[in-house]
Amino acid sequence: MGCFNRASKTLKSSKYVSLLYPSSKVAQFSSVFRANPVCSRLRLPYFGWSTHSFCSHSRQYSKETTSVDLTQYPPENIRNFSIIAHVDHGKSTLADRLLELTGTIKRGHGQPQYLDKLQVERERGITVKAQTATMFHSHNFHGTDTSFLLNLIDTPGHVDFSYEVSRSLAACQGALLVVDAAQGVQAQTVANFYLAFESNLSIIPVINKIDQPTADPDRIKAQLKSMFDLDPSDALLTSAKTGQGLEQVLPAVIERIPRPPGKSCSPLRMLLLDSYYDEYKGVICHVAVVDGALHKGDKILSAATGQAYDVLDVGFMHPELMPTGVLLTGQVGYVVSGMRSTKEARVGDTLYHSRSTVEPLPGFKPVKHMVFSGLYPADGSDFEALNHAIERLTCNDASVSVSKESSTALGMGFRCGFLGLLHMDVFHQRLEQEYDAHVISTVPTVPYIFEYSDGSKLQVQNPAALPSNPKQRVTACWEPTVTATIIIPSEYVGPVITLCSERRGEQLEYSFIDSQRAFMKYRLPLREIVVDFYNELKSITSGYASFDYEDADYQASDLVKLDILLNGQPVDAMATIIHKLKAQRVGRELVEKLKKFIDRSAADSKLVPIVTFASRLLKYYEFMILCRQMFEITVQAAIGSKIIARETISAMRKNVLAKCYGGDVSRKRKLLEKQKEGKKRMKRVGSVDIPQEAFHELLKVS
Repeated sequence: MGCFNRASKTLKSSKYVSLLYPSSKVAQFSSVFRANPVCSRLRLPYFGWSTHSFCSHSRQYSKETTSVDLTQYPPENIRNFSIIAHVDHGKSTLADRLLELTGTIKRGHGQPQYLDKLQVERERGITVKAQTATMFHSHNFHGTDTSFLLNLIDTPGHVDFSYEVSRSLAACQGALLVVDAAQGVQAQTVANFYLAFESNLSIIPVINKIDQPTADPDRIKAQLKSMFDLDPSDALLTSAKTGQGLEQVLPAVIERIPRPPGKSCSPLRMLLLDSYYDEYKGVICHVAVVDGALHKGDKILSAATGQAYDVLDVGFMHPELMPTGVLLTGQVGYVVSGMRSTKEARVGDTLYHSRSTVEPLPGFKPVKHMVFSGLYPADGSDFEALNHAIERLTCNDASVSVSKESSTALGMGFRCGFLGLLHMDVFHQRLEQEYDAHVISTVPTVPYIFEYSDGSKLQVQNPAALPSNPKQRVTACWEPTVTATIIIPSEYVGPVITLCSERRGEQLEYSFIDSQRAFMKYRLPLREIVVDFYNELKSITSGYASFDYEDADYQASDLVKLDILLNGQPVDAMATIIHKLKAQRVGRELVEKLKKFIDRSAADSKLVPIVTFASRLLKYYEFMILCRQMFEITVQAAIGSKIIARETISAMRKNVLAKCYGGDVSRKRKLLEKQKEGKKRMKRVGSVDIPQEAFHELLKVS
């Protein structure tokens, strides 16, 4: 390597560079760059020739020597905005068109939904990770042609990521509220509007997809007026697909959205928006500079963790990483600081210079997990592979909590905490798509709080961890609730009210958006919506319902632990916490479904005896239940020591009387008694277990 270092040092001298790159060629390329209006803003020191051209860091291209003079863009010439919308209302398509209009990306180049990097985001039409993109646009502002720096912050739209959305909106001064011209205002439109409204953002309504045959912009304007009190004349009519009306969007952003309010002379304060892990650079943080300025080489501190970091690289997204060496007040970009894990980069954290003392930016909260589920490998031998996949995935998703646990039914696995149901589904899908992991997930549960007679309190995330017969009497229970927003066609009001009442819902608000659609708000226990509430809501409304929810407080409830017993032995992975009024019905359904599944698989399965050796070298048979056993099995549902439901799976038996052609009845009775004694002996030494395939099928039907 020494010879390569000496060679690179030698090649640094100007005479060798002139030999490699004749001055005529350099002048030719320079003229091309100056002619390009986008590249004319770029300062090319030394025309971009650097020692990186002769080393192994060629993956970083010549962009590292390319910079933009950010001092040309004071806070007066900066606009930070976001796009908020319901699912599939055209948010990502509109972002693509804005990037093309400003020359940030070339039209027709790259993939659609450019800012959605993950496969699951493009498939589902949602945004999971916040992204930022910096655009340059010239506009005739107050009679002068001025160049503006526009920062688009693409935020997640689902309520599971509402805290991340609120932190991203805190870095903005305005938002584009996109509404489908045919579908109108939906549940997430309402939720996102109020998030932006509470953040004091300037809201620009954009009615998208006006090229559709069923588009009715006038009806949508009336909805925006009645729901949000937005002036119909302020709405922009666009079609991101065809490009119609898009020329109004950027001028509206510049004229209606105020400048960033930060102070350039104040000490540095940065808001951390999101982060992801890069194999070469480590953790890359998306930040917004609220006050002061950040330079490469500065030493910064985290207000949340107190750890110090050196700024190794700083720049903005255009739309890929573009180093600039500095970020000034009001600007949004990225920072590479040597963080080893995204768990150190906490969303909403305040970063500041180590030599200064500042007041942290308001609104920071620790991660709050609302849904918990067990993850187990479909094949027990794949535990290490699943462990590696989860470790890799959590590098880019620090909001997931992971702890190892063991189940007698499913073996070694993990207990994971998620922000919500969509977050859990996305995590499972990414495990399968990106790491080819095959997992079994238990029924999702929520965190409960139990208070005992001695005054102690216990928070339970895994029902199996709650004692079935505690020494202390339970005096009070609390469960988390949500405030649900439901928008439906008016003819489905009756069935939806019935569904919410069955799920122990409390109606908070009921009104009509227009003559065709109703708006309902309910307070529901989170436990009641984690399994199949949304599917059932879509079913009874023929797919027209729009549903969204946000976290509410804990409420007192009468909760019990429901155990499933096989031959008197509890199956820990099937334990659940449920309301006392529903316990008997749910317990009966579970044992009936388990019995039906075992009976259904009886014809295709065989008894497998497994020879094991005990610690005292005693030989016995342990029988695995792939279907019905050679002995009778009882399936029971119990609350504590009280059995509330039972099903009996009859034994598979050999016809021992087949060889008897007649004779005395006492001989037949003797053979039957001998068989009966043998089955009793089997039941004493036999062990009953549920295979993973049967457990997986049972979870799907329950």
